[in-house]
Amino acid sequence: MAFLQLIGRTLLSFLAATGRLAMFALTALSHCVRPPFYFRNLGAQLVEIGYYSLPVVGLTAIFTGMVLALQSYTGFARFNAESTIPQVVVVSITRELGPVLAGLMVAGRVSSANAAEVGTMRVTEQIDALITLATDPFKYLIAPRIVAGIIALPVLVLVADTIGIFGGYLVGIYKLDFTAATYLNNTISFMQPMDVVSGLVKAAVFGFLITLMGCYHGYHSSGGAQGVGAATTNAVVSASILILSSNYLITELFFAR
Repeated sequence: MAFLQLIGRTLLSFLAATGRLAMFALTALSHCVRPPFYFRNLGAQLVEIGYYSLPVVGLTAIFTGMVLALQSYTGFARFNAESTIPQVVVVSITRELGPVLAGLMVAGRVSSANAAEVGTMRVTEQIDALITLATDPFKYLIAPRIVAGIIALPVLVLVADTIGIFGGYLVGIYKLDFTAATYLNNTISFMQPMDVVSGLVKAAVFGFLITLMGCYHGYHSSGGAQGVGAATTNAVVSASILILSSNYLITELFFAR
């Protein structure tokens, strides 16, 4: 019976946590579309999430495109299919690697920062002070972050797609002896609008999940500095897991036959 009790407690705890997260997400989304809006906070978060994430996203994208071209050549050379490398690079980057890797990089940077900032405000009672001053913390702290994440991630993914394809182009031209015209023609002729659109949809969902998990764990943190540290770790881990799982669901939605 003790084993069954453990299973039951675990299941009930999981359901309770899922319910708290769902209610938190619905409350945050409702505040995102209802006035008042704090545009200054939104602008600051757009700079923090979008502009300051460009270096890490750009470096990740260019090296991913370069490695993808090299690895594709190693495999396709066995079947005399080297000419398909531009197509493989553009599809892989726009559909999967661009949004997923950009999402994971931003999750490591933004989820942790949001959880640490909001969590510190929670344990130092600054959120309680906002409520005392008749300022809704969801309006002031959480809604601007979520809207900024939904806006900034697709822009970052567009940049990552461009840089990643350029990385494959560099390797194809200077390492694999492609001609520039052939590589570009193969890339442009094979790329479909749906490849880019699916990546941007994924990016918007990832942006929502990244900011949501950072704010959720920070908002519910407790126990001083140790609690803030735990919230930061949980935010990054949960955001990464949700990115990978939702990536499969969105891919299934767009490309299932």
